[in-house]
Amino acid sequence: MVARQLEEQIVARFPVGRRLRVLDVGMGRGTQALRLARAGHQVTGLEREPELIAAAREALAGEPEGIRERMRIVEGDGRDTGVHFLPGSFDVVLCHGVLMHVAEPDPLVAGLARMLAPGGLLSLLVRNGDALAMRPGLSGDWSGALAAFRATARLPHSRTGSDEEAPPRPGAEGRADRLQKMTATLAGIGAPLQTWYGVRIFTDTAADDADTADGTGLPEDLETLLAVEEKAGRTDPYRGVAALLHLCGVRG
Repeated sequence: MVARQLEEQIVARFPVGRRLRVLDVGMGRGTQALRLARAGHQVTGLEREPELIAAAREALAGEPEGIRERMRIVEGDGRDTGVHFLPGSFDVVLCHGVLMHVAEPDPLVAGLARMLAPGGLLSLLVRNGDALAMRPGLSGDWSGALAAFRATARLPHSRTGSDEEAPPRPGAEGRADRLQKMTATLAGIGAPLQTWYGVRIFTDTAADDADTADGTGLPEDLETLLAVEEKAGRTDPYRGVAALLHLCGVRG
């Protein structure tokens, strides 16, 4: 879902056929980075976890030479982008499923914005702090839902990666962000919010290992499911209660 939304923003922001310089901060196993490299873009993946770096390198090694040449992997922390890259070096900066693992996100987000060239796109995937009670409530966990109304900034013990295909489950421990606060943050760092989407609206309570008729773990009408989620993700009031928010800011 985030991949479709990102592709929509890239098409809207940049001329068709332009090869973009992309930085994927917290790239995880490299799923999103590889997708963009296959599309012809020059991609840099920044990751700090050795096991995720190893998985990304293994995935990259299986790609054709042309794609391998378009993607590089850098070991490092997203808070140290200034150490690895010059300001204005990228047209697109991704930070998906990472902020929920950072106690103070504002310096990180400001550093990401500095990496953008003028007109560049900043894509953030964050946990929705305005809807923390939705998942436990819909699951019948009433005490959990009540506690969620009081939740503020809980941090996990470890980070498991940020692949777009499998971002951290919103029900797990992790800090959350509110749309109003993130809107102000993006405006304050010179990358005001252009648009935003909800992610995981109707599917968030589905079991990760749910059985299906064909044994794949995917519903038979997957395309219909994706269409419903995509529609809800851009429609009020549904997107406001999504488990995750996809925020797209543009560097002025």
